[in-house]
Amino acid sequence: MEEELTTESRDTRSPLLPDRQVQGDFFVCDIFDAVPKADMASMEHPVFSLATKADKKIRHYEHNGNFIQITPSVLGLATIHDRDVLIFCISQIMAAINAGRKVSQTVRFKAHEMLKTTNRVVDGRGYEGLLAALQRLSGTRITTNIITGNKEITRGFGLIESFEIVRKTRDGRMQEVEVKLSDWVFNAIESKEVLTINPGFFRLRKPLERRIYDLARKHCGKQEKWKISLELLQKKSGSASTLREFRRLVQHIADQDAEHDHIPDYAVRLEDSDTVTVHYRNFEKPKDTRQLPLVMLDPETLHDAKTLAQGWDVYFLEQEWRNWMADGGMDAPRNPDKAFLGFVRKWVERRGSAR
Repeated sequence: MEEELTTESRDTRSPLLPDRQVQGDFFVCDIFDAVPKADMASMEHPVFSLATKADKKIRHYEHNGNFIQITPSVLGLATIHDRDVLIFCISQIMAAINAGRKVSQTVRFKAHEMLKTTNRVVDGRGYEGLLAALQRLSGTRITTNIITGNKEITRGFGLIESFEIVRKTRDGRMQEVEVKLSDWVFNAIESKEVLTINPGFFRLRKPLERRIYDLARKHCGKQEKWKISLELLQKKSGSASTLREFRRLVQHIADQDAEHDHIPDYAVRLEDSDTVTVHYRNFEKPKDTRQLPLVMLDPETLHDAKTLAQGWDVYFLEQEWRNWMADGGMDAPRNPDKAFLGFVRKWVERRGSAR
């Protein structure tokens, strides 16, 4: 079952986990030089379970020509909290790439560093949780046509291919861990199909809050706002709740966010019973409003894009184009129609037809 709010204590406690980072700790600051980053494929699609107990159901998701089947091991599906391990590994590799160092699919790290970076407890519970996460990540098997790094992996694969406890302390706790990432994840890293995430992500308690943040970061980016129907949000989140229960969970998150402003970067609101609106908290309107007409597309451009896009939803591609410009801090192009069609051509070259 997904996390439910059934007791008064859950309603009154802080919506955020405690900040377990010790201010002024030079060692932790060194770790955070590797800015938290997540791969766009798992931000866009519901790869991870939102359950707080062992989820042993096979999941199948299809949207806009993409499909993904996630098969659990006997320990259950990898959860959205298990994903912290992947985020940590991706962040370390991207930091190395940006520094010009050679990287590989195999990452070795100190368990203590990973726990502190992702705001986890560093006692026995933290190490036990890390081991369980590694087991679920390697045991969960993926079959998909979702392309990363312009490559489609046609065989079944794990979110991580393998892991090894390299060294243990005298009391049996893991000290160093070696993780081999899957080709699917590593292809995304090499192609820089990743987005920076707010470190406050690791303080979010509820799995659904983390999933909403993922989708907001991917689709809203630095735009003023982004809207999505409650039904589509349920589908893209991977929630197994009924629509009525999902509405209640989202309403509670929106109410808490209205009171505490606790969702990093974004304000989440359920404006009516069927529409969720995400507002980027730091949005600044352009000072020169005369530039706004320059980002309008001619209807004929969208018609041409349909021919180029080979089955892709052109309105989805338009949103991705705008997100790409916003994330890059780009000015409005002089010829937006030409720029958009160029973006569509490159999109199809890298990802192929959606038919």
